[in-house]
Amino acid sequence: MNLSALYQRALNFEFLSVEEGVYLFHNAPLTELMFVADELRKKQVPHGKVSWQIDRNVNTTNVCIANCKFCNFYRIPGHADAYITDMPTYRRKIEETFKYGGDQLLLQGGHHPELGLDFYANTFRQIKQEYPTLKLHALGPPEIAHISKISKKSHVEVLTTLKEAGLDSLPGAGAEILIDRVRRLISKGKCGADEWLDIMHEAHKLHITTSATMMFGHVETIEERFIHLARIREVQAKKPAEAKGFLAFIPWTFQDVDTLLARIRGVQNLSTPEEYIRMIALSRIMLPNIKNIQASWLTVGKQTAQTCLHSGANDFGSIMIEENVVSAAGAPHRFTYKTIQQAIKEAGFEPQLRTQQYTWRDIPAAIEEQVVNY
Repeated sequence: MNLSALYQRALNFEFLSVEEGVYLFHNAPLTELMFVADELRKKQVPHGKVSWQIDRNVNTTNVCIANCKFCNFYRIPGHADAYITDMPTYRRKIEETFKYGGDQLLLQGGHHPELGLDFYANTFRQIKQEYPTLKLHALGPPEIAHISKISKKSHVEVLTTLKEAGLDSLPGAGAEILIDRVRRLISKGKCGADEWLDIMHEAHKLHITTSATMMFGHVETIEERFIHLARIREVQAKKPAEAKGFLAFIPWTFQDVDTLLARIRGVQNLSTPEEYIRMIALSRIMLPNIKNIQASWLTVGKQTAQTCLHSGANDFGSIMIEENVVSAAGAPHRFTYKTIQQAIKEAGFEPQLRTQQYTWRDIPAAIEEQVVNY
């Protein structure tokens, strides 16, 4: 293969094959990948700003029967620490979110064996009734699959009901690597790769905007990473013309502290900052039909994420007023609304507060700065 020819095809927004992506990963100099990806960013996001968001990750429940080998957050049914979040807790956390300038809850939880469609629909309705301006970026394909199973409803029925109840958008949670060999090893209790992709396709047909993710640096091969990228762009290519589909792609690295994968299987995250930057650049190159590429500062830290802004990424994600799942596996990094903007400026870009739909927001006049203590 010829590197120059591959770069030119990428700059023409062509779909490179899995084999070509793997070749670039192994053979292309990082500086050249960064240049190509940065040129694509300039074409796809010509305003040149780096967007960011203020929201809060609130967990509906920590009870889960999926038994993912990389998760330290979940508790089995009946555990002393098990909980289901109640409305007084939602009210307190939503009002704090507004105080800190947020406009959205990222609402996710475990695969609780007793919580079906009625529970989630009623919860969404109650939240929206009390806080009509709040956006719900909620659940994810594995949770939709779980709710469908225990409620004996189709994916379309579940998604339609939840949308009517107040679901605004669907996160790309639980993608990990969209290869069933990998999923059997790390997240056997979750839906398979095909079901994850099918749920996203159905969401797009219902005009529910979504995001896509990839967790890498565990048991997957390099080729499987690129199969994952190819499968994501194939679903995006099938969306209705007027639907937004996947608004963003967010790759992040496996966090291994005290996880079963690390303790029992000896799997550690050996990916380097250079490898993460390489994957950000290749995500931009391999996904020409997804406009926004987000750098995961939570898992790789400020400096690596800043470099990603010159390597194809155009988004810095959320300050995450609260985050419990990835942090439980060792992610130590934190931002406030002031420090995330400073980090973007240090990288040479203009920060721009956004909504989940990637429309611009003004920073609220009465915003308070959160004391980071979690």
